[in-house]
Amino acid sequence: YAGFQHASGEVVITMDADLQNDPEDIPVLLRKLEEGYDIVSGWRKDRKDPFLSRRLPSIIANWVISKVTGVELHDYGCTLKAYRAGIIKRLELYGDMHRFLPALTKRLGAKITEIPVRHHPRIYGRSKYGIGRTIRVLLDIFLVKFLNEYINKPMYVFGTFGFVLLSLGLIMLLYLIFIKLFLQEDIGRRPLLILSVLFTLAGIQLISTGVIAELLVRVYYRTREDKPFVVEEKVNL
Repeated sequence: YAGFQHASGEVVITMDADLQNDPEDIPVLLRKLEEGYDIVSGWRKDRKDPFLSRRLPSIIANWVISKVTGVELHDYGCTLKAYRAGIIKRLELYGDMHRFLPALTKRLGAKITEIPVRHHPRIYGRSKYGIGRTIRVLLDIFLVKFLNEYINKPMYVFGTFGFVLLSLGLIMLLYLIFIKLFLQEDIGRRPLLILSVLFTLAGIQLISTGVIAELLVRVYYRTREDKPFVVEEKVNL
């Protein structure tokens, strides 16, 4: 993130430091970028890594990320990428979100493509990626989905789940009231009573959280220069 912010050119190139990416592919990325794209991602089509420990988890992860985010790429993990500085500098990156850069730029209207690049066997260092990081990657995928689809409308998420829980809770409470008043049955020891109260309270809390989140989004945009839209070009203004 610091490197992106300090870059002074119109295009920013990223690549691994372990010599598995080939710098000779950079001109190919730049030529593709000139076709009107904002991001050109490398695709290690002939990847020189072990299949079970590296390539298979990568294939599964790339498929899941593509389906969840709607940005179809074969190789999210390839760090050899070309970005237009105007797009990439608008992102604020935290944690391990760097692997999802193409998906994160989707909400900025970025035009994204990928091209095959060369890949060399690892000679130096050890990879920090593998099956052990799967859980963290899955959690990050859902975070990216939320950021892309609901960052400006959090009520759609919290409100939907809250409404469902609140409705279920009220239905169960009405059922319990019915059997208490009309069937004269004891409901004090029924687990359904506790469950209905929990669902009702959880629903109210989620809806309240959605309202608070909506207010925070509005405060965020009012106190910053950032806007929930991107102006690519002005015509006759």
